[in-house]
Amino acid sequence: MLRVDVEKQLGEFSLHATFASEGRVTGLFGASGAGKTSLINMIAGLLRPDRGTIIIDGETVDDTAAGIHVPTWRRRIGYVFQDARLFPHLNVAQNLDYGRRMNRLAPDAAQHTRVIELLDIGALLDRRPGKLSGGERQRVALGRALLSKPRLLLLDEPLGALDEARKLEILPYLVRLRDEANIPMVYVSHDVAELRQLATQIVMLRQGRVTSFGGVKVLT
Repeated sequence: MLRVDVEKQLGEFSLHATFASEGRVTGLFGASGAGKTSLINMIAGLLRPDRGTIIIDGETVDDTAAGIHVPTWRRRIGYVFQDARLFPHLNVAQNLDYGRRMNRLAPDAAQHTRVIELLDIGALLDRRPGKLSGGERQRVALGRALLSKPRLLLLDEPLGALDEARKLEILPYLVRLRDEANIPMVYVSHDVAELRQLATQIVMLRQGRVTSFGGVKVLT
């Protein structure tokens, strides 16, 4: 369960969003400048709301009235950006292990194997990011996020920097992630086709306001 009721002023732009989602994949849909990234950054704890509350899996991580703001590193959230943001000096195996080590988690060989198989990245483990395609880099970024054992996965236009061929390559992995990983996701996109394929609930944003909320039918 994700509950959001927040307000934020960013220069001349104001964001006011309220919704509660129990979907496996909550899609944030809207044009560029609608407030999608600002909203996902508040859920991540990277941006503090001016007013309101955010509740993740029953835990209040932001409550401005009560003075609560749980820092990002304590929210147990995985974040995958449009650019994979892998460490170029580390190989894939070392990049994958980074999230686990940063969260001081014990090695979990079974989960490690499961994630590598889920994303089909076993053949990439010895490579550096510079030797990977865009789609491969995003699959590794997804793996790194999953191995940090998040309770919520945030994906900010993860296919936005890819060409159509690479998008078609990675979409099936995102569908498998939705169906098999058992981790709720918030997926930011302005691509209707992506969200129709992946999302179970949709939050439509326009100029900083939620204009619709519901199943994928709200995209029609």
